[in-house]
Amino acid sequence: MFRRTFWFTTGVAAGVWATTKVNRKLKQLTPESLARAAGNKAIEAGHRLKDRAVDFALDVRDNMAQREAELGDALGLNAPVDPELPAPRRYAAIENRTEPKTYVIDSTSYAYKKNSYNRNEDH
Repeated sequence: MFRRTFWFTTGVAAGVWATTKVNRKLKQLTPESLARAAGNKAIEAGHRLKDRAVDFALDVRDNMAQREAELGDALGLNAPVDPELPAPRRYAAIENRTEPKTYVIDSTSYAYKKNSYNRNEDH
């Protein structure tokens, strides 16, 4: 009798455990649950991507500053100023002038037209 009771109780417990397990899995496979899980994973991936992009941008900024300092040292722009030498001059890469440039070649002056982009103009 105890033997039958033991196996009956074991069978009931296994059935309850299996039913609970199946019901949990079915709840995980509902469309709402799948959409929520996908949304959570997408949000986590977005946060990881953002963190990596921020880290990359900070690395680029640090390396850019380091390289700029190296170039400044190589060109002598960051050197201490010697009181006997004049200060280094910096020239603008693009001059901003309001009057047109005038060139003199063989006593004939030619005016440079600003904002003239027509390549066939002189031909």
